[in-house]
Amino acid sequence: MIYEGKAITVTALESGIVELKFDLKGESVNKFNRLTLTELRQAVDAIKADASVKGVIVTSGKDVFIVGADITEFVDNFKLPDEELLAGNLEVNRIFSDFEDLNVPTVVAINGIALGGGLEISLAADYRVMSETAKIGLPEVKLGIYPGFGGTVRLPRVIGTDNAVEWIASGKENSAADALKVGAVDAVVKPEKLKEAVLDLVQRAISGELDYKAKRQPKLDKLKLNAIEQMMAFETAKGFVAGQAGPNYPAPVEAIKTIQKAANFGRDKALEVEAAGFVKLAKTSVAESLIGLFLNDQELKKKAKQYDKIAHEVKLAAVLGAGIMGGGIAYQSASKGTPILMKDIREDGIQTGLNEAAKLLGKRVEKGRSTPEQMAQALNAIRPTMSYGDFGNVDIVVEAVVENPKVKQAVLAEVEGAVKEDAILASNTSTISISLLAQALKRPQNFVGMHFFNPVHMMPLVEVIRGEKSSETAVATTVAYAKKMGKSPIVVNDCPGFLVNRVLFPYFGGFAKLLEFGVDFVRIDKVMEKFGWPMGPAYLSDVVGIDTGHHGRDVMAEGFPDRMAVQGKTAVDVMYEANRLGQKNGKGFYAYEVDKRGKPKKVQDPEAYEILKPIVREQRELSDDDIINFMMLPLCLETVRCLEDGIVETPAEADMGLVYGIGFPPFRGGALRYIDSVGVSEFVALADKYAELGALYQPTAKLREMAKNGQKFFG
Repeated sequence: MIYEGKAITVTALESGIVELKFDLKGESVNKFNRLTLTELRQAVDAIKADASVKGVIVTSGKDVFIVGADITEFVDNFKLPDEELLAGNLEVNRIFSDFEDLNVPTVVAINGIALGGGLEISLAADYRVMSETAKIGLPEVKLGIYPGFGGTVRLPRVIGTDNAVEWIASGKENSAADALKVGAVDAVVKPEKLKEAVLDLVQRAISGELDYKAKRQPKLDKLKLNAIEQMMAFETAKGFVAGQAGPNYPAPVEAIKTIQKAANFGRDKALEVEAAGFVKLAKTSVAESLIGLFLNDQELKKKAKQYDKIAHEVKLAAVLGAGIMGGGIAYQSASKGTPILMKDIREDGIQTGLNEAAKLLGKRVEKGRSTPEQMAQALNAIRPTMSYGDFGNVDIVVEAVVENPKVKQAVLAEVEGAVKEDAILASNTSTISISLLAQALKRPQNFVGMHFFNPVHMMPLVEVIRGEKSSETAVATTVAYAKKMGKSPIVVNDCPGFLVNRVLFPYFGGFAKLLEFGVDFVRIDKVMEKFGWPMGPAYLSDVVGIDTGHHGRDVMAEGFPDRMAVQGKTAVDVMYEANRLGQKNGKGFYAYEVDKRGKPKKVQDPEAYEILKPIVREQRELSDDDIINFMMLPLCLETVRCLEDGIVETPAEADMGLVYGIGFPPFRGGALRYIDSVGVSEFVALADKYAELGALYQPTAKLREMAKNGQKFFG
């Protein structure tokens, strides 16, 4: 044994070949934490000092190669002064460069996922062999940063500037076939042949058949592009990527600028350029928010996993109520491997549901994400029915009928009589109390809420709602089923609107107040979209449906009359009365035309302004900041109340619910992180400025206490 640590070992094999193996003790994956980096320094030094070493192979003792840096540790580093962060980054790069500069050939065996630092250490080797099933990539831009262990320097010199820009700016994972095509790896083999292939390659390099030093040299040199080629490559890429990423996500464009700045330098100077830019990005609020979301997501997954211990297996599911929503749920279940019955009382409802599932599966085939055989298999896993004949074998039933408590109660009571005693019933309701619906059931302990968001196939969130009598087994089984469907479940306690809609309606309340003060809804939409929302509140109302919003508003007003009840008519009322229901009937705040692709396209409609005139109480001159505060203060304050009321357990779950459920701008991190970024004390003072607008704008006593004590929701 040449070197033995807790994360890395270096073992002598045969003929002067040594194996440097990553196998982090006590962890299911390899990652670059402080321990691993310290040991890599020692391992490289040990190899360097051993004159008998003729070649090095790098392997992993896990199912993955290396998943990247340990974000939980690195986020603390980002808080260090700039010069300390820069020095630490350059120290890691010295380790990677010393590995690259070993006076013997090096070959990496990429057996599984190699992301971020995992790919960067692979690029520092002379040769890379990849398993057919492995994936590689540099996903750092998704965290608001860019590769900091030499990725922006080595990748362009290995696969060319255009390919490197695409890989780094998109942050995508790449298959073995794609990696081989662009030259990121030198060979792709079956998993069982990987060790044999790397040993063969290193032996060929040792014998002189392969010139490893010539292979290494381009990574040490300047980029092989002249001034004109550089200008064409980088300026075009910056313009295109800026358009794709948008102004709120600087990392992809900064990565291109860094590659450009370092193009005329050799490796060591180029790494200094990378490190300086990395430090700059690491200190941005965008990086803080996106890394916060990543950590929140990890917490969500950890919590969801805890339910696995008591969850019952779902072998067969059912959805009540076909149509678009039912078809979407059926598609999601069947495409992820759980067969599902789809019941409706009408033949045309069943047909709509089947058409929706077939359309979604067809799109997957078109995009190459699925084969026709897999599509046929998934469609066969959806069994339409108009009776309860096969419901005796069902493990979970998702009720997705009309949003009316009496109808839902009748349907749930009916299906309860058709299923086995331990079957779980789940209502896909967006606002109605689960405890209220449970009153119609004989086994309320087996009943929960399972709120999907529309469109089901695109929205990652599922709210699992615990009613007063819901058992932990029912909650756990529903969470496990949601996970199996590829969703991110959040468990919330029962109240009108649960978490997401309870928070969304105060946001719409702010929108209603702006309209009462005569602010143009098109301007409001533009301001909120610039703030980062995927669509403004008027457009969102049209997409959701004015009738849906009208009904939801009434439910929320009844649940929280002190702050959500309104006096007199609002914009939603007059739109509803004029039968302007949004996209579904072609007219809402906007009118809708069909574009070339057959999708609804919004256009301004003067009639909408006429309809809104009666609800304007006074004309006020409001700034863009006023518009943002009118909208965001009620949303954020209601999120605080949900946390304080125990509707949601942690700030992480509250924020992820809003990002995954209603498209809260990810670069702002969620409502509670947004309050932190403003400063709790400053946020309370801001809310007090708008106190005349009513109870939705009143900070809670606990939030005032947090402001006084200098506390935050995160960190």
